[in-house]
Amino acid sequence: MSSFLSWGILGTGSIARKFASELPHSQTGTLVAVGSRTPESAAKFAADHPGIRAHASYEALLADPAVQAVYISTPHPQHAEWAIAAAEAGKHILCEKPLTLNYPEAMVVVEAARRHGVFLMEAFMYRCHPRTARIAELVREGKIGPVRLIKAAFSFVNAYNPESRLFSNALGGGGILDVGCYTTSIVRLVAGAAAGQAFLDPDEVTGSAILCETGVDSVAVASLKFPGDILAQISCGVRLNQAADLEIFGEKGTLKVASFWNPPGPIEVHLYENDRRETIESDGNPYKYALEADALALALPQLESPLVGWDDTLGNMRTLDRWREAAQVLYLAERSEAPELTLPLSRRPLRPNRWPEIPRVPIAGLDKPVSRLVLGVDNQRNQPYLSAMADDFLERGGNAFDTAHIYGGGLQESLLGQWIENRGVREQVAVLVKGAHTPFCHPEDLLGQFDLSLDRLKTGYADVYLMHRDNPEVPVSEFVDVLDQLHRAGRIRIYGGSNWTLERLRAANAYAARTGKQPFRAVSNNLSLARMVDPVWGGCVSAKGPEWRDWFQHNEAALFSWSSQARGYFAPGRLSGSVSDAELLRCWDSEDNRERRGRAKALAQEKNVSPLNIALAYVLSQPFAAFALIGPRTIQETRTALAGVGLQLTPAELAWLDLETPALTA
Repeated sequence: MSSFLSWGILGTGSIARKFASELPHSQTGTLVAVGSRTPESAAKFAADHPGIRAHASYEALLADPAVQAVYISTPHPQHAEWAIAAAEAGKHILCEKPLTLNYPEAMVVVEAARRHGVFLMEAFMYRCHPRTARIAELVREGKIGPVRLIKAAFSFVNAYNPESRLFSNALGGGGILDVGCYTTSIVRLVAGAAAGQAFLDPDEVTGSAILCETGVDSVAVASLKFPGDILAQISCGVRLNQAADLEIFGEKGTLKVASFWNPPGPIEVHLYENDRRETIESDGNPYKYALEADALALALPQLESPLVGWDDTLGNMRTLDRWREAAQVLYLAERSEAPELTLPLSRRPLRPNRWPEIPRVPIAGLDKPVSRLVLGVDNQRNQPYLSAMADDFLERGGNAFDTAHIYGGGLQESLLGQWIENRGVREQVAVLVKGAHTPFCHPEDLLGQFDLSLDRLKTGYADVYLMHRDNPEVPVSEFVDVLDQLHRAGRIRIYGGSNWTLERLRAANAYAARTGKQPFRAVSNNLSLARMVDPVWGGCVSAKGPEWRDWFQHNEAALFSWSSQARGYFAPGRLSGSVSDAELLRCWDSEDNRERRGRAKALAQEKNVSPLNIALAYVLSQPFAAFALIGPRTIQETRTALAGVGLQLTPAELAWLDLETPALTA
């Protein structure tokens, strides 16, 4: 049963007026208010729609208790800010496409809707029309046989004005975001239908564009390759007219819809066998925007629509980012030094530990507690991406960040340093700096790399410094002397080694004790429930076993475990035989590890968590100061790890999981 909703419109542009004009044809909603940045604009809009309230600010609209759902129709760069604000105000959200400027922003908006329990849908009006569902159904049924090629285009001609929404870099202009997003959306939908899924994301995206003086695209094309040998050719433009048709080519026939973006309209099917042609009529409802409003109401109390779900939107935003990257379309607001990136997307100062979901504990030698999870910053390729992940992590209580001199040729250190400066949180975060990786693992290499790392990180000190590898040909005394010198100069708080053997650690700390120097207080070796069968990379060392456990307990040293979850070995559905599983098989798969995985699964079922959570809890439940380095690529991955953080395993459970006892006893 659908809900009847009172709507507010945030923004007064042409698309807002279109939505307002069609909403009376909705079966589930009525317009009660509009909000604008100026009282004049709000009053003018309200005058055209008698009976609605005019609010002279977006904040006032969101504070209106009569408004249950908002339609966000601002320019693209403002979508994220006001969608987050709407979620915090408890309003259901229908946001104009594209949901945000890029994929990292979309992750933040989706997480805001999830956290505050409000509905969120990207406003692709064509997705809500029955004709689109009918097309997907025909493809799914095999009407034209296995799909091999999909073509979609959406473009129009507009006079060039560098200040206008369509051409301004500051306003997220260009064809890819304005109308190219439709083409990526439909080909992903059709490819998904061909594969029996709701949608499919491409494996490959290539593209190019004609750029305007402002750096945005006036005409753009892309080629996509999907799993199952399905290809797509898409194009868009804001200074070009072309037929806005959808064509789907299968091995048995062709499906074509002329003027696809403006339903209703017929579906033309040409079957190659006997050269048979047929026309399939679809629902004649012309009120596309009213159907969007109904889609929201019909989906409640669920928070997302089956027509345009959150994973679908996130996949579309990722595809658009890849298209823009291939076409060299970069918005000024996405550059590391952009003023827009000095604040989170909410445009309010960051609030560390806003949601204290990740506990922090003290470490000997540090003046601040450190979160049990440490965010690896080795896979964020740009400032918006790192900012989205780091903002979320810090507000959840995480404050430790792991980087290294070699990551991305220095890119990751620079991105992290810029984020720390932007947010003004240097004294609140603990930065793990690593250097002296093989083959540059000598005292002189360490010193030069350390200076460069601190410059990139825009800081005067490292909370934790770890030698990324060891060089057994160099006496431990030479490394300890250099590290102690940096410690006494205040440039390193505590130090240690990554992938050092127990023998070398003992020797280093024995030398430090004899000479009155600082011992190694931190180690970053692998520790996971799974035994590392074969090193992930050359020179990798595991800290698994009772000897290591005793050493950590008696040396006041913290372990920062990398691959703490065995790189996904415990994730459901892994080891299916795909090429991506080859590393898992080489590094982690063995008879004893398969037994550990089975036990983790059994304990996970008992505790109502995932086996991955059990693997994480194994590391964090050790009888010494153990911290888990995690490398989530999405905010969702960060969130799903939290169940493992709050799970304390007993000594008996640890022993059973690690095959030290045959049965789990109380």
